[in-house]
Amino acid sequence: MAKVSSEQLGTEPIGQLLVKQAVPASIGILVMSLNVLVDSIFVGNWIGSIAIAAINVVLPVSFFIAALGMAIGIGGSSIISRALGSGNKQKALKTFGNQITLTLLVTISMVILGIYFVDDLIPAFGGKGSIFAPAKIYYIIVLYGVPFLALCMMGNTVIRAEGKPKFAMIAMIIPSVGNLFLDYLFIYVFDWGMHGAAWATTAGYLLCFFYIFYFFLSKNSELKIGLSHFLLNNTILREIGSLGFVTLARQAVTSIIYLLLNNILFNLGGEALVAVYAIIGRMLMFALFPVFGVTQGFLPIAGFNYGAVQYDRVKESIYTAIKYAALVATLVFIGLMVFPEFFTDLFLSNRSDLPPEELATNTFVMEHAPTAMRLVFAATPIIALQLIGAAYFQAVGKAVPALLLTLTRQGFFFIPLILILPNFLGELGVWLSFPIADVLATIVTGYYLRKEIKTTLEVSQ
Repeated sequence: MAKVSSEQLGTEPIGQLLVKQAVPASIGILVMSLNVLVDSIFVGNWIGSIAIAAINVVLPVSFFIAALGMAIGIGGSSIISRALGSGNKQKALKTFGNQITLTLLVTISMVILGIYFVDDLIPAFGGKGSIFAPAKIYYIIVLYGVPFLALCMMGNTVIRAEGKPKFAMIAMIIPSVGNLFLDYLFIYVFDWGMHGAAWATTAGYLLCFFYIFYFFLSKNSELKIGLSHFLLNNTILREIGSLGFVTLARQAVTSIIYLLLNNILFNLGGEALVAVYAIIGRMLMFALFPVFGVTQGFLPIAGFNYGAVQYDRVKESIYTAIKYAALVATLVFIGLMVFPEFFTDLFLSNRSDLPPEELATNTFVMEHAPTAMRLVFAATPIIALQLIGAAYFQAVGKAVPALLLTLTRQGFFFIPLILILPNFLGELGVWLSFPIADVLATIVTGYYLRKEIKTTLEVSQ
């Protein structure tokens, strides 16, 4: 993979540059998504489908705390990309140092609170009945590693802002491969059950942290910070906060959605229906990896060229990213529409010695998950416009429209839909809420992105 420096973000052809940025991002996201997918397959086959549901209950809490690191990372990386584009390296260094300090302060505080309120949080997110005990085991162990995950998420976005997508890709691959190996060792060989799944995940976070720490100490990074850069600066903190809040708000809404869906589905069909959503959730993370990869590749290109006042390149990057993302989203859509039974079956054990209640759960999941998968992914071909549009505003430092567009799908449309439709359509109403929200959010995003292009990028040339 050819090396990309920050200066090249403003000179190379957009199509070629987007491929260089998006392919490593996609590979990294693919491996991370495969990690979640295979991890769930291991857990489902070696522990049970209830264990998958237990992990699904825990994820929104641990991911929200980790998302604090991602929010600080993306908010700061937008500043770093634009600072490097305008030649202000000192601001880039100060921003990076502030990101590290802020990430440590915020995530450690959140972990302490998360452990203190463990018995309240797990039931609130749907960890009821037989799900509670395994969920608590997984939750407590994984929470210990979440600050390292937050630092990894923050550091990864900074690596991309420097124009080093290959290193960012490796940083995402290392914990995933490590986690899968340790899953096999801890769950299958040592028979540690949920303890093994949790420790494998936590160890993966540590491996990622050590690699990113090495990267920033090595000659590969342009950002060589000193002690003075760690001192918090109010101006930089406000800018990181306003832009990072977009990511944080998105993850907060995602956590709320997990809470609502797990409880709604538990009331509609018990643990088995929560297990159906757990599988759908894994596929949402896995199947869309190339679309998210294009989005990640687009961010530093748009930010750098916006900072360099090369608006023609910004506009070209928007159109190119939407085109590439739409193409891969359509391919994903076709695969999921044709083979939903195949993907569902991957998560279920066919061992003959399973207890009757586990066999009954597996049968229920196999009957319900394929139809749910088709409905949830029904609008996949059009989500490229939605994702790239919201990412543009974040990349160029426009926090308010970025926040509103980010919340459009999940907050403004999806949450009301899942609160209303299941009352009339039951389980079907839950799954229909996904494509309806996608269509409405894409229309809104398309309108505002078109307006921004005409009023800012074209008028300013």
